[in-house]
Amino acid sequence: MERETKQSDKSPKRHLDGPVTIAPGARLVGCQNCKKDFVIESEDFDFYEKMKVPAPTWCPECRAQRRLIWRNERFLYKRKSDWSGKEIFSQYPSEAPVKVYESKVWYSDVWDPMEYGRDFDPLRPFLEQFKKLMSEVPHRTASMIDDVNSDYCNNATGPKNSFLVFNTTYAEDCLYGNGVNFSKRCLDVSHVNKCDFCYQSFWVTRSSRIFFSSQCENCLDVYFSKNLRNCTSCFGCVNLRNKQYHIFNKPYTKEAYVSELEKYNLGSFKELKRILIEVRKFWLGFPTKFIEGQRNEDVNGNYIFNSKNCHNCYLVREGENLKYCQYLDVPENKDCYDHSIWGNMNNLTYECCICGKGTNNIRFCGSCWPEVRNLEYCLFCGPAGDCFGCVGLRNKQYCILNKQYTKEDFEKLRGEIVEQMNENPYRDGQGVVYKYGEFFPSEFSPFAYNETIAQEHFKLTREEATKQGFRWQERRERNYAVTLKTADISDDIKNVSDSILKEVIECEHGGKCNDECTGAFRIVADELSFYRQTGLSLPHLCPNCRTAERLKERTTLKTWTRECQCAGAKSDPSNSSGQATVYQNTAKHSHGSGKCTNDFKTSYSPDRPEIIYCEQCYQQEVA
Repeated sequence: MERETKQSDKSPKRHLDGPVTIAPGARLVGCQNCKKDFVIESEDFDFYEKMKVPAPTWCPECRAQRRLIWRNERFLYKRKSDWSGKEIFSQYPSEAPVKVYESKVWYSDVWDPMEYGRDFDPLRPFLEQFKKLMSEVPHRTASMIDDVNSDYCNNATGPKNSFLVFNTTYAEDCLYGNGVNFSKRCLDVSHVNKCDFCYQSFWVTRSSRIFFSSQCENCLDVYFSKNLRNCTSCFGCVNLRNKQYHIFNKPYTKEAYVSELEKYNLGSFKELKRILIEVRKFWLGFPTKFIEGQRNEDVNGNYIFNSKNCHNCYLVREGENLKYCQYLDVPENKDCYDHSIWGNMNNLTYECCICGKGTNNIRFCGSCWPEVRNLEYCLFCGPAGDCFGCVGLRNKQYCILNKQYTKEDFEKLRGEIVEQMNENPYRDGQGVVYKYGEFFPSEFSPFAYNETIAQEHFKLTREEATKQGFRWQERRERNYAVTLKTADISDDIKNVSDSILKEVIECEHGGKCNDECTGAFRIVADELSFYRQTGLSLPHLCPNCRTAERLKERTTLKTWTRECQCAGAKSDPSNSSGQATVYQNTAKHSHGSGKCTNDFKTSYSPDRPEIIYCEQCYQQEVA
């Protein structure tokens, strides 16, 4: 049996429709943004005191949304360089209110960000002055370090020979992925770690040859499966441990397994669609653990591994003492609150986004790396220390608004600015007040709402986004003509010729979905070689739509308090909207024949169709 994730008992207990119980030392606060109440725990106040920051005035969800609006993860645009005038690919569209330099220029000594330094004006809100500085100091065209032959990637460290791979650390020979870490030869995957030769899969760890699967670890040659550990040669399976030669959870001999698989033609698009419908229905007939996580102690949230004391967290590996953190899946991270994205030795951070590779004691910062310390309200700085309100500085200390000070003058002026921020705060277009202690206003972000991963977790329509004061990027007209309809693609990969590489293929969604569909796409040579080698059908969706479809397997970062659906001998369908399947338990549970009384925080919302079990009931079913 796998080592369990211990359920946290620190979270306030709450019935599904009941009131929140306030623990001693905690406080109920109204969110300045959404107006809903949220709880600040006593240990939260201890952390804020350690970081010397005021308690937040926004609830955890609004704080996360505000940070994620600064993360364009998967969109690249053609625009002119503000340095050379050349056409470049950039994470910033031409209409973004920022200057952009080629990354090689940005990191060079041909320009000096200190030239943009200015005095602090005590008569104007500090964040207003910062916004002006941010619009004048050039931004790098993309966020990449140590890239090799990977010009069409972004938010990447060490990509090699990769194409349209984002939010990645050391991906090699990979195509169309996000969250691809220390992996090779993967195509159309999300959140994989130490994997090789995987396709259309999500949250896979230390595995090879995984196709159309999710939440698998230490597996080999697995197709259409979910939540497998240490399994080999499985097809259409769920919740297996240490198994091989299984099809829809039924064991076969090696010879029978091979013979049975010959009945499935994965090279046919029509057959592939039929299989996907069948296996997803099959998965829903089995219990899902309330959290996807292993080897944890005292955690809640989802997709958390090898971590301790992490609460309301999401997509975290090897974290300790974290709260309200997301996408910290590059180990390790310690003593952080409200930190979104990346990792790699973050320590003592608060309200930060896209920071890592050695940080210590930083607040309200974005895209700062490497080796940064004692930063506040900074963007694109590093290495750097003891700076306040700076943009683009490298190897600097004791700077404010990109102007150099002595240590004594820096500390004196910093104190005056903090006092001024509280007495004369910035107000955004919605009238929300930003005193010292708030992350940058959303309206400062150079990205439109639907260009960012905020849209993945807090889905809005154009009308909803603009009403809340967010910019919206209208669908761009593409300068290409479709040459091949998806209906005209050869159904079987065996009949696809090299001429497909010349075609502009219409996406099956036709630009009508809400997933930033590009309307059309191409098949590149390495991609076609992959399909032929694996015998898999060609896709009928553009990369953006394929990613959106794959991420439907993923929960969002929101959490709900729910009850275990184990009713003794079987599952209770009444606690899951639209769930018609009743699972028959295979083992006696510790709570006996009655309904399990455990409740927990989970990112599986009550309207999802999965059967949700607590840790104990799940482990008794999945040995």
